Amino acid sequence: MKKRTQFISSLLLSTALFAPAALAQTTPAEETAGEQVAQEPEVSEEEDVDISAPGGDFGGDIIVRGRFIPNPIRATPEVVSVLGAEEIARAADGDIAGSLQRVTGLSVVGGRFVFVRGLGERYSLALLNGLPLPSPEPLRRVVPLDLFPTSVIASTVVQKSYSVNYPGEFGGGVINLTTKSTPEEPFLKISAGISGDSETTGELGYTYDGSPTDIIGYDSGGIRSIPTGLQNAIDQLVPISTGNNFSSLDLQNFAASLTNAETALIQRNNDIPANFSAEITGGTTLDVGNAFVGIIATAGFDNSWRTRGGVQQQTQGIVQIDGQDGLLPDRNFNFLQTQNRIIVNGLLALSAEIDEHKLRLSNLYIHDTIKDAQIAAGTDAISVGEETLLNQSRTSWFERQLFTTQFVGEFRFDEISLDLRASYANSKRDAPYERTYSYAFDDQVANDFVNDLTSPGQSARIRFSDLNDDVYGAGVDLGYETDIGIPANFLFGYNYYLNDRNASRRDFRFLPTNGLASPLEQQRIDFLLSDFNIFTQQIELQETASQTTVPAYTAELEVHAGYGSVDAELTDGVRLNLGIRYEDASQTVSPILLTGTTGGGVPTSLANDYFLPAATLTWNFADDMQFRIAASRTIARPQFRELAPQQFLDVETNRTFIGNPLLDDSELINAEARFEYYIGRGERITIAGFYKDIDNPIESVAFVQGGGAFFQGFSNAPSAQLYGVEAEVVKYFPLQDLGGSFFDDRRLLLAANYTFTESEISVGAADTAISPITLLPGAATSFFTDGDRLTGQSRHVANLQFGMEREDGPLSQQTILLTYNSPRVTARGPQDQPDLVERTGWQLDFVMREELDIAGQDFEVKFEVRNILGEDYRESQTLNASTILNNAYDVGTRFSLSIGLNF
Repeated sequence: MKKRTQFISSLLLSTALFAPAALAQTTPAEETAGEQVAQEPEVSEEEDVDISAPGGDFGGDIIVRGRFIPNPIRATPEVVSVLGAEEIARAADGDIAGSLQRVTGLSVVGGRFVFVRGLGERYSLALLNGLPLPSPEPLRRVVPLDLFPTSVIASTVVQKSYSVNYPGEFGGGVINLTTKSTPEEPFLKISAGISGDSETTGELGYTYDGSPTDIIGYDSGGIRSIPTGLQNAIDQLVPISTGNNFSSLDLQNFAASLTNAETALIQRNNDIPANFSAEITGGTTLDVGNAFVGIIATAGFDNSWRTRGGVQQQTQGIVQIDGQDGLLPDRNFNFLQTQNRIIVNGLLALSAEIDEHKLRLSNLYIHDTIKDAQIAAGTDAISVGEETLLNQSRTSWFERQLFTTQFVGEFRFDEISLDLRASYANSKRDAPYERTYSYAFDDQVANDFVNDLTSPGQSARIRFSDLNDDVYGAGVDLGYETDIGIPANFLFGYNYYLNDRNASRRDFRFLPTNGLASPLEQQRIDFLLSDFNIFTQQIELQETASQTTVPAYTAELEVHAGYGSVDAELTDGVRLNLGIRYEDASQTVSPILLTGTTGGGVPTSLANDYFLPAATLTWNFADDMQFRIAASRTIARPQFRELAPQQFLDVETNRTFIGNPLLDDSELINAEARFEYYIGRGERITIAGFYKDIDNPIESVAFVQGGGAFFQGFSNAPSAQLYGVEAEVVKYFPLQDLGGSFFDDRRLLLAANYTFTESEISVGAADTAISPITLLPGAATSFFTDGDRLTGQSRHVANLQFGMEREDGPLSQQTILLTYNSPRVTARGPQDQPDLVERTGWQLDFVMREELDIAGQDFEVKFEVRNILGEDYRESQTLNASTILNNAYDVGTRFSLSIGLNF
């Protein structure tokens, strides 16, 4: 058993892609030195944290102090925060994004994307077991972390100072997720839960039929598949309209071949059901000859509902209100949206140790589906008229899938270590049958809502889009431990990364050849688009492509990287990690145009190479204290969707995004100083200051185009600076003195962290920027104002955990969690309008976990209340006394109860 335990401990620190940074482990020499300092319990008594991150066990002779500093913290020379399985479980968030919002300096936007120290998600690097992942999100390069349920994650490490073993795209920090691995003892856990929230469960919502298998998150294949004839026409890459190889009858046949009522007709549901989840996890370790083989597997299912009701407004510009500048809503809609989200996930991990060599194979599958239905009612003075009441509906089906398989081989030959790594990942996003239709109220003749399919505010549209990403990674790393008068570890590595993307989007509109006969325009949507009407009224499926439309694109990012570093103990308690990384990258985005169209197809071709140095100096001046300073140079490349000149409708904000193919890389200079004081087991006080200088930061810019359409694009600002401080305290308070048997084995936990961040964009009168509208250079002051904050950056981020737990015996935890994010800019305002600002406010949660013994069987019960304060969401523009609510909706209080059976 001792050998097995040693194997497991070593495996948890196994090396992944992007090469090792000396993760030190306690050695006999270190233990001897420690005994001369104090005869107190070792920190190793703490629960082991399962970490598979860039770095191996090469630093055994480096750290000679830090006796009471947790092993994962002192083992790396960088600034890190570690969430082990126990800390993740305490927060009890269903996905890892929720757990990360408790980490100092991190905030989670939209419940999905992690911002580090106020920097946008493009400055955050997410890895799985140290290996790269593609994103199934068409708007972002990074993976939305709510895809990862906590049941498959053993630990999360957030590294905020750069080291050269990581990819150079390192702006705010790297988030490395470690999947569950070999268990020390065989186990099996089965759990199920039910939840709901006050705005959704048992309340009014909208849905539509879809396919019979929607309940499990998979389309049956016959309902939303593109009909053969239409698919063949799409594959020709020509505009699908009359006169482009298609007759009027062809276009009518295409319209009639589509599944109609099941995908278009929205129905009221006055009693939206509760959410349900279930998962099973098990694992064991086997003795096979002279090897230990570990197996762990997880399968999970989650079906949840969310209804949001609120307001979406848009203004066309500044007007005079009571003698001063102000804003009026030129588009003003009330909406109600219901999303049914289904997640299926599975993990299979195999590991083995043969003598001193370690092997690890991990396979992860996540399938995430959103079924969306929305109805909005209001006015559009920009496109229709301020007196016309509109009723607009939308149905969508977004099927996202992520699969990755990873292999790591770590070989140890005395002072030499050799790592070989390889990974393949694929993500897909299929969005068939995105349907929208709009009716206008006719108060002159019909005295009813009508849709003639052609008049302003009266239409029916359908969209098909899909995305496929393939990511390949490989690397070889060599480590050498030696003594050159001082203990030193030399590390060298080569890494290869390739990301291939194919994306397409085709938009269509139903149009009658000669108008509709009255009173057909009063029919509901499934009757209006029935086969009978299509052929008798000659309703055609016409592609809405224009000369500037980009229906598809391919993209590729290829990176060759090499690095070298040394980690050395300069003197007793002083450690220096110094290295340099070289990256040579080529990034292309190639628009694919329809035959006969021109324009809108500006390609991207970026070819840059960089030398990226990094240094961290750690002064471990006491057994429980250390001070770190770090400096580095890093980069941030534009994301594919920021470059691709293809329009995309974001259903969360109801805004259309479009890329800017002329964006440049951002370059960052980073500096940080951090003091860490480890009071006792699991207790700490930390305080840090940080500074970043960013050249060519990519900012989100809103603009209004022809017809008053509201778009959101991207542009490089000239430069920006970001600086701030962060502090954290974690402290336990025994409760024995309160008396009574209940408090004998219990203690209080106080965990609080706060981050203040300030950022400023620097814009001079002579600076230029590429317009996201014209793609031509112009005055940067047209889009940016000197001194503005970076988009996505909150000045204040605070978290507080206050709870009680049992120290020994069965699990018993009761925790109150309070989170605050101050307002942040989501996009620069169009033309001379004020910026769009997002406010999420305070969130108060309560989590209780109890372990019960029922008839000799262990059960774990978990009860949660989220958003107790009922804080709502608001994105708005404010000018003097006027406010435009770009996107505002109610957020309910969520209740959940789950029970797990442990074998």
